[in-house]
Amino acid sequence: MRRARKLLRIVFGRTMFVLVFFLIQLGFLILGMRWLAEYLTYFYGVNLLFGAAVVIWILNEESNPSFKMAWIVPVLVFPVFGCLFYIFVQLQIGTKLLALRQRQVEEATAFCQEQDAGVETRAKEESMALYRLSSYIKRVGGCPLYENSSVQYFPLGEDKFAALLRELEQARHFIFMEYFIVEQGYMWDSILEILERKAKAGVEVRMMYDGTCSLVLLPYHYPKQLEKKGIRCKMFAPVKPALSTYQNNRDHRKIAVIDGHTAFTGGINLADEYINKKQRFGHWKDTAVMIKGEAVRSFTMLFLQMWNLAERHIEPEETLKSYLCRDFPKPKKMEGLREGGFVLPYGDSPMDKENVGESVYMDILYQAEHYVHIMTPYLILDNEMQLALTYAAKRGVEVVILMPHIPDKLYAYLLARSYYEELLRCGVQIYEYTPGFVHAKMFVSDDCKAVVGTINLDYRSLYLHYECAVYLYKNPAVADIESDFQTTLQQSQPISLQACRKYSPLRQFAGRALRLLAPLM
Repeated sequence: MRRARKLLRIVFGRTMFVLVFFLIQLGFLILGMRWLAEYLTYFYGVNLLFGAAVVIWILNEESNPSFKMAWIVPVLVFPVFGCLFYIFVQLQIGTKLLALRQRQVEEATAFCQEQDAGVETRAKEESMALYRLSSYIKRVGGCPLYENSSVQYFPLGEDKFAALLRELEQARHFIFMEYFIVEQGYMWDSILEILERKAKAGVEVRMMYDGTCSLVLLPYHYPKQLEKKGIRCKMFAPVKPALSTYQNNRDHRKIAVIDGHTAFTGGINLADEYINKKQRFGHWKDTAVMIKGEAVRSFTMLFLQMWNLAERHIEPEETLKSYLCRDFPKPKKMEGLREGGFVLPYGDSPMDKENVGESVYMDILYQAEHYVHIMTPYLILDNEMQLALTYAAKRGVEVVILMPHIPDKLYAYLLARSYYEELLRCGVQIYEYTPGFVHAKMFVSDDCKAVVGTINLDYRSLYLHYECAVYLYKNPAVADIESDFQTTLQQSQPISLQACRKYSPLRQFAGRALRLLAPLM
């Protein structure tokens, strides 16, 4: 199974782009050497001018400097291959059409994005930093700031799974689910049984998952199987045997919405390793939150936006209003459900050139006074994030990053290790979760603010994927998140500078070499 998965990823992944254009590069070189020998000087000059023109274009692009460098290197080293690859990516009509459709979908849902004036006023009185951050997210992402919302934090996938089953059983009107990974097994079969039963009872059920699942996890026509059960289903960006960068922008979100009053998000996909029913990389540490109340409206909106984006036509405004303009009964008092403070859901898209996920993380780092505690499975940093982490540590803020000790991807772990020494020298503390793999995406700071969502500290999450998260300010659940971080820290081993310097020289070199292409991986 693993061999088949690797083969399919090679055939339909970025590796195929590289292979095809490298062969073109090789062909041009052979052509120049054998058939154009007497004109080789001119041939080389044309290539050089072509490469220089592309480099100038790249330098003037509105993009992250790391991405520019990652493009400039192949353009200069392999002028034909690099230039063709870059032009191919920039001219992708599919990606441009997707961005256009996204703008249309956002305009169609603008009616539910108004910021409550009273909440805005109280946020400004509470904290100007909160007010300005929420204003930014509202302006670029369309998600307002909310009160009247309760939050329950789940420190493990098993805890979230039990709550999700309970809430699904109580659904009366609709169930919306959007996940990056869905794999047949105990977890998905348990959920599917409820979804099928609810659909037969007249509850509207929509299921959406990312198209990469079709490679090895689910049959390609699985949506049709669910349709027969009464479940409306879509695959986002199905993987097809075609050269297209459209397939590079995956739907990495994890959202479940029940009746418009309850929502879940976090790092937990619908597969057995996420609830430790299957052991792959030791104990799987993941986190999630359940939200009840007015803030659920934004998660409903995020789901409907992605659904209509995949649908390629927009539902009538009356239909959208029936989901988004519902009354929100005051959440019942439940064990673990914490009410108070402010709740700010948000999404991030690769199509708008606004890196909302990274901006929120950096805002926490720059505003922190005492500590910032982070859980992330990957640590592939651009210059801006590295500067934010080290600057916070240098000014005396306790910055602690908790990483996996048993990685799921060797190349990602080697890349992460390549940053360890630089961060440690600046005062950032790094721990690795000894029992296994950390998949949580979590920031918590100063006992008052926290983020739980789907956004990793790597280029794919911060720049290339569709993501989502929730920012909590002075909600009591923040204390639960920090408590869980401290508990997890007790099961983790600290990484020292000495240990970094003793790490395998070959692996150190591999990690640093991989940094050259990290933005494109």
